[in-house]
Amino acid sequence: MTSEPRVQAGWPAGRGGIAAGVATGALLVLTTADLGQHYEVPLGGAFALATLRALALALAWLRPTMAMPVSLLGAALTAAVCVPVSPDEAWPWPVTSVFGQAAVLVIVGARGASRIALAVWWAATQVVGVVAMALAPERGTWAGLLTMAVLSAVAVGVADLLRSRAETRRRLAEQETISEAERGQRARLQERARIARELHDVVAHHLSVVVVRADSAPHRLRELPADVREEFAGIADDARSSLMEMRRVLRLLREDPATEGDRPTELGPQPGLAELEELVATTRRAGADVRLEVALTAEADPAAELTAYRVAQEAISNAVRHAPGVKVEVAVHGAADALVLTVANGPSPTADRAAPGSGHGLVGMRERVGLLDGTFQAGPTSEGGYLVEASIPLNAKEAG
Repeated sequence: MTSEPRVQAGWPAGRGGIAAGVATGALLVLTTADLGQHYEVPLGGAFALATLRALALALAWLRPTMAMPVSLLGAALTAAVCVPVSPDEAWPWPVTSVFGQAAVLVIVGARGASRIALAVWWAATQVVGVVAMALAPERGTWAGLLTMAVLSAVAVGVADLLRSRAETRRRLAEQETISEAERGQRARLQERARIARELHDVVAHHLSVVVVRADSAPHRLRELPADVREEFAGIADDARSSLMEMRRVLRLLREDPATEGDRPTELGPQPGLAELEELVATTRRAGADVRLEVALTAEADPAAELTAYRVAQEAISNAVRHAPGVKVEVAVHGAADALVLTVANGPSPTADRAAPGSGHGLVGMRERVGLLDGTFQAGPTSEGGYLVEASIPLNAKEAG
């Protein structure tokens, strides 16, 4: 439901402002000349009445709601003091006053004044004219009053038309903005779905193949030693865990983020600090030398624990990939209402064997920590190793 638009205020910009200034000045000059030549009004009085009319026109742009009473006051004073020099002159209002009143009506109405306000303003002006005619019928005929009534009514109609057109344009612009946002959202959802399909068709498929081959290896190769069979079992378990994580990611990619508030947020158990031990153990089984130390006594928010786990997971993976065979030390401790995670490794003795990286891992870690208003830094140490450090607020909900 669209609310009633507010009355707009402000001097027009550019050429519109110049035209408004010229119109206001012209009304001041022409009204002064009209009153001075065709009515028995002193020059000072004519200038004062003309100034009131010009002020009402200027306020129609600057303060539309103030323009109404000022214009009505000008109409009443003009009708009270203007005495035509001949019966042929318009009365109770000069021609310039009639057109000035109509201009104010059009501008104020086009800027959003309600129909009721315009109707009351129009009726009040006619009442002023009727009272003036009743008190001094000898000054003129009803033709001047009828002219003001008809021209003002036309001005009200024009103002309503202009306002309706402006409101229509505003609503169309709103709809266009909404449509553009919806198109963007649809494009994002389609891209997420495409990525999910690619991950499912390629990565998930290959992980499934790894599970099948690792599980079936002891049956296909019956003379395998016990330690090799155990290694295959570990490979199958790791691949199954990765496959579960992949399916969770695929589910997130396929869902509409706009509907997250209307559905349960849990898509299965999320890893936290308690799962770091298993992460380290899994990496050790792959032959890496990883040490873990957790010295956090305060309770952390699940979002903080999940972020710490993902950062540790990526940092350990980077260390194993870029510095194979080097000891990796993972530490978690608390400091000033924050969870501090550090992952450090020494220099790689075989730099030529280090796997190349894309740099996306560091960006992802920094973004994860930043989402919870934490701090992240990573870089080489003075000994030639590498250090990743993340400080994450314990209460991630309040921090985020």
